[in-house]
Amino acid sequence: MAYDAIEVKPMTRRIGAEIFGVDLGQPLSNRQYEEVHQALMEHQVIFFRDQEMSHDQHKAFGRLFGKLAIHSGVPGLPEHKEVVAIHADATSKFVAGENWHSDLTADAEPPLGSVLYMKVVPESGGDTMFASMYAAYDALSPRMKTYLDGMTAVHDANHIYKALFPDVEKQYPRSSHPVIRTHPVTKRKSIFVNPSYTTHLEGVSKEEGDAILNYLYLHCMNPNFQCRFRWAPNSVAFWDNRCTWHQAIWDYFPDTRSGFRVTVAGDKPF
Repeated sequence: MAYDAIEVKPMTRRIGAEIFGVDLGQPLSNRQYEEVHQALMEHQVIFFRDQEMSHDQHKAFGRLFGKLAIHSGVPGLPEHKEVVAIHADATSKFVAGENWHSDLTADAEPPLGSVLYMKVVPESGGDTMFASMYAAYDALSPRMKTYLDGMTAVHDANHIYKALFPDVEKQYPRSSHPVIRTHPVTKRKSIFVNPSYTTHLEGVSKEEGDAILNYLYLHCMNPNFQCRFRWAPNSVAFWDNRCTWHQAIWDYFPDTRSGFRVTVAGDKPF
C-alpha cells in the first residue's frame, strides 16, 4: 500500500516504524485512519513524535481501532477508567513491563493492542524494546513448526498481580491459548507465548513443556527480531499485541518517567 496521507519511516527490516504527518489530538480523516492501520499491520508497532492529547483525545484515538478494554490487573484513573497511569520515579520499587511480555495474555480475549503516551521521560534511558513474533515464528525450523502446530499453553496473571497486591483476594484471569496464533487481519502466524504470563504447555510433561518454552523464549529474544524506541516528551507508541513482545528498560532510576496508556480490546486467539 502506498502512503499518501502520512509518512512512514521503517525502523528495522522486521519491526517498527515512525509515523509523521498526523496529529493524534485531532480527528483523523478516513484516509489517515486507513494508512495508520495499514502501517500498524505492516510494521507491528508504530511511533509518533510531538503529540498533544488530553485523556479524552487519547481514548478517541484508541477507539478508532476497537472498543477500549478495562485493564484486568491495574485500576484506571478515577475519571477515565480506560486510562492507566504508567509512572516511575525515585520512590518506585519496580516498573510496569520490566520483563518481556505481551499485554494481558491471561485474559480470555487478550488485547488487540495498546497506545502508550509518554509525557515525562528521562534525558537518557527508559527505552522500550519490541520483538516481532512473526519473525520469530518464521525463523523456526519446519520440524519445530510441526511440533507446535495445534499445541496450547496456559497463561495465568495471578502470580504477577498477587505479588504486586498481596492483600487483595481478587482472582485474576487464567486462560488457554494456541502456542502458534494466526493474526485475524494479516493471516500471518506468530508465536503466542511469553515469559511473563505463560506457565506451561498443555498435553505434555512439565519437563518437556519447560524445555520447549525456555527454548522459545530464548529464540524470541534474538536481537534480529527487535527494535528499540528512544522516548522523547509527548511521544506515542502503538503496538499490535497479537504479534509482538515488549519490554520496558528501567535504567533511569531515580529519574521520573510518566505517561498514560489505553488498551484496545481484542478477540479470542485462534
